[in-house]
Amino acid sequence: MIKLDIINEVVNRTGITKTNAEKAVETVFETMKKALAEGDRIELRGFGIFNVRPRKTGIGRNPRTGAEVAIPPGKAVRFKPGKELQTLQ
Repeated sequence: MIKLDIINEVVNRTGITKTNAEKAVETVFETMKKALAEGDRIELRGFGIFNVRPRKTGIGRNPRTGAEVAIPPGKAVRFKPGKELQTLQ
């Protein structure tokens, strides 16, 4: 599923124009990006939790050449699915 599929689903379920649905979906995603960039946690009940955690620093290896590569410290977005999402079959 891509963003356009989500926009089309909003249009089909709500009957609003595609332009307004696109603005709504973009606003949701931009708000989520901004919150994560500020280090906030996003909790969507029944879906899951997005949060930012520090990424380990260390030494990795280039699989092609075997050369050591320094892995810089950074941050990564993590997702923990909610109970309803975990029980999907």
